[in-house]
Amino acid sequence: MMRKRTVWLSLLGFLLLGGVALYVLYPRLILAAHERFPKGVPDQLLYLVATPLPTALPAPTAVANSEQLSVISDQLAQLQPTATPTATLMPTFTPQSPIANLQSPSPEPTATSTPLPPTAMPLPTAVRLQNIQIIPQKFNNCGPANLTITLGYHGVEVDQLNVGAAIKPNYDDRNVSPWELVDYVNKETPMQAQFFVGGNLDLLKQLIAAGYPVIVEKGLYPNAWEGWMGHYLTMVGYDDASREFISLDTFLGPWDNSGRRDNYESVDEFWQMFNHTFILVYPPEDEADVLAMLPPELNDPVAMWQTTAVANQSLTTTQPDNPYAWFNLGSSLTHLAQLTNDDSLYTSAAAAFDQARTIGLPWRMLWYQFEPYEAYLANGRTDDIFTLSDAILSTEGGQNVEETYLYRSYAYAALGDEVNAEAALATALELNPNLETAVSD
Repeated sequence: MMRKRTVWLSLLGFLLLGGVALYVLYPRLILAAHERFPKGVPDQLLYLVATPLPTALPAPTAVANSEQLSVISDQLAQLQPTATPTATLMPTFTPQSPIANLQSPSPEPTATSTPLPPTAMPLPTAVRLQNIQIIPQKFNNCGPANLTITLGYHGVEVDQLNVGAAIKPNYDDRNVSPWELVDYVNKETPMQAQFFVGGNLDLLKQLIAAGYPVIVEKGLYPNAWEGWMGHYLTMVGYDDASREFISLDTFLGPWDNSGRRDNYESVDEFWQMFNHTFILVYPPEDEADVLAMLPPELNDPVAMWQTTAVANQSLTTTQPDNPYAWFNLGSSLTHLAQLTNDDSLYTSAAAAFDQARTIGLPWRMLWYQFEPYEAYLANGRTDDIFTLSDAILSTEGGQNVEETYLYRSYAYAALGDEVNAEAALATALELNPNLETAVSD
């Protein structure tokens, strides 16, 4: 009798232990299945294991007034770009990489095209780059995965996990910035790379037609459960007839290498969320040809950021409720302030960020872009830095963004709190030791 009772108690204990283990592990099993097969797990099941998403980043306590915003146009007009307009928009360039599906040029530009110079060769109406292979990304690894795809196209074989380990030693790191991808290419491979802001759809087509895949940084909203996030993908083709770009999307697929198709308007809408940022990878001997394809303002940092600032300021007048236009304006002004040492631009940048936050920014925005911290720090607004970074650190994903701790460290240092400044900096360096070089510089 005693033995039977012991057996039943053991069985009950085993069932209880199994139940507890299942309760603890099943959310991770469901999320792991979703990561591997995004379309195979029902949304209803995901909602059961999902942590409710914050609605947006915290709004500022004070809204920027019209007087603060009205001075921006005067500030931009006073800047003198140093770029010399010697490059043509579309030179007669012979692609050196294999391209398929080139169709004859159309006699008239498409509705979204900028008229080409009289001496420029019209673009083909459709292009699809060949010999470029998609790979599914690992967890939060779209940057290294897309770099792996693009390097492979140029004959440089790397593994996305090795690229990721070099750029973000913390596997759970939620962000790789464009400059980190560029640094990896320039330091670890025989290729060259640069990143730019202020791209447009016609430039995308020109670069693809010339034989260069283009990595773009963009917003992504896969579903309500996952919410808005930043994403990289590689543009490999376009079709004017259907008005679609063709990309290799390491998160959404498809995985048969046919490419994902998105219409021109959708590409522009989500690309705008990251100030039309793009990355070019090319052989060093192609550099002159590649740079000649770019508008002249993209070959000079001050001119580039000034151009994007002007474009976004114009957009804020026609779309005053577009938070990304205000955010991009703030980012452009922040970079201009750094390049020109004009502190008044930081003030205007902070006002633009205030507008963006008042309208409402996705809660993951500061996983990827950190210019608001720079602008608020320059204006002595440490409270805003703590408010925003507290919001980021309230979620598990945000706790793996090392830049959050870095800017908290700067804010503590600005307040004279060296103990907390050193502690925050230590956490940032623990998450990503590569920061040590950037901090020491």
